[in-house]
Amino acid sequence: MRIGELSRQSGVSIRMLRFYEAQGLLKPGRTASGYRDYGPDEVKAVIRITLLRAAGMTLPVIRDFLPCALDTRGAFEPCDELRMTVRRQIGRVDDRIESLKRSRAALEAILAQLTLPETEASAS
Repeated sequence: MRIGELSRQSGVSIRMLRFYEAQGLLKPGRTASGYRDYGPDEVKAVIRITLLRAAGMTLPVIRDFLPCALDTRGAFEPCDELRMTVRRQIGRVDDRIESLKRSRAALEAILAQLTLPETEASAS
């Protein structure tokens, strides 16, 4: 299939698909006339890439993950490196959650100062 069809099937833009290819994440074949020819393996790869990006993975990490992908479904082989990377990513997400909680608390404190009761606001 051509890149436009892959884009329609996957919901990923043509530009992003070309970027994935440049990053070594996709390896389409070529037709006799030189057009990219994407097959079922590339469709599965794009689905996996999308899943991992949604989980916050960077493209270099995803490039390392793809060899652990099972060909028959959208899952991954249970390999030690993959487990460690996923655990690290979970730690990063937990750190971001804690940071966001602190930010939220700070914003709530600012809002509380800005939202004085009517009696206090009119007395000043």
